[in-house]
Amino acid sequence: MSDHPAIEVRDLVKRFRREMLERSYGTWKSLLLKPFAKKRERDFITVLDGLSFDVAAGRTLAVIGQNGSGKSTLLKIMAGIYKPDQGSVAVHGRVSSLIELGAGFHPEFSGRENVFLNGTILGLSKKEIAERFDHIVAYSGLGEYIDAPVRTYSSGMYVRLGFSVAVNVDPDVLLVDEVLAVGDEAFAHKCEDKINQFKRAGKTIVLVTHDLGAVEKYADEVIWLDGGCLAARGEPLRVIDAYRQKISLMEDQIRRDQCQPQESLDQERWGDGQVLIEAVRVLDGAGGERAVFQQGEALTLEMDYRQIQPTADLVFGVAISNAQEVLCYGTNTHLDRVDLGPLPTAGSVRFDISRLDLVQGTYLLDVAAHATDGRAYDYIKQAASFAVRSGLGDEGVFRPPHAWRAVAKGENP
Repeated sequence: MSDHPAIEVRDLVKRFRREMLERSYGTWKSLLLKPFAKKRERDFITVLDGLSFDVAAGRTLAVIGQNGSGKSTLLKIMAGIYKPDQGSVAVHGRVSSLIELGAGFHPEFSGRENVFLNGTILGLSKKEIAERFDHIVAYSGLGEYIDAPVRTYSSGMYVRLGFSVAVNVDPDVLLVDEVLAVGDEAFAHKCEDKINQFKRAGKTIVLVTHDLGAVEKYADEVIWLDGGCLAARGEPLRVIDAYRQKISLMEDQIRRDQCQPQESLDQERWGDGQVLIEAVRVLDGAGGERAVFQQGEALTLEMDYRQIQPTADLVFGVAISNAQEVLCYGTNTHLDRVDLGPLPTAGSVRFDISRLDLVQGTYLLDVAAHATDGRAYDYIKQAASFAVRSGLGDEGVFRPPHAWRAVAKGENP
């Protein structure tokens, strides 16, 4: 393995023109002369802003980030599809890209002709393509369809042929953009097998994907792009965790901005009104309002109440349901044998969950104030909601604390 970086990115800047039709056009002449007018700074959007990093030979780098963060643009500059506006990108060795599979295919040419065309674009000589042709066709699984016009191919056949050509170039550097999410299950397995084969052979791989599970599986290191800037770089689990926390905070803000609690309290409720629940809040362990929680975090449900007619027979209850309105858990102060003591006319009651052992999903909260015999003073259905996020793929509703172990036959467990 060479000590020289396989990829060198220095002060990389990429901008795209933002086309705008302004109201300032007064005549056809002014409209036609617009292309020759001086381009102003506000007509451009900066997609990549001053990126600098190296990728060592034989390493697998994953690039993560939200849509529009510049991931695919970065990969296309590495592939030579785009040119930088400032800075430089140097890729050493033969490059093959799985970015837009079959993008160079001509629809009227046969699969055979397109193999030679695409192979030439990827840097192979005609002799090299001929030597690999049978293997490319076999790998694609197209068989007799290889001599049919590409326009007659299904989307799956089209992608398979493009993938087969790209991975049989024998590249030093492989650029992969969301290919693992394309095609059927068998195609996905072929992608995985080929990437693993390249890793074993010491190839350099740059992988752009939203599949964080694939990042954990393949990447040696991760770059997180945020708004075209380098937000973090390093060991996969650390960067992925930071990225997930940022996404959770953004999602939490969006959910809370869209939430209208007072309207929801009036949507579906019943009771005789002797006690009223006036507000419901979902809080985190620090007491701040939250709408998105990581699995295992603490959660507090806070209810503001007011007794219209003071009563000593006052029970507070809560029910948690999933998005399909399946009851996950329900309890109240009477069932839990909790004595809240003499309650003031107006106040707040908190229901504390020390650990959210729920699988990923959205959950709905019902709250109630009622008598011991169940007579409702105020029952509010779906008064609040929260989301649980997790990097795990387990299913169901509840995630009990657990561990795995193996015991030899005949051994005392």
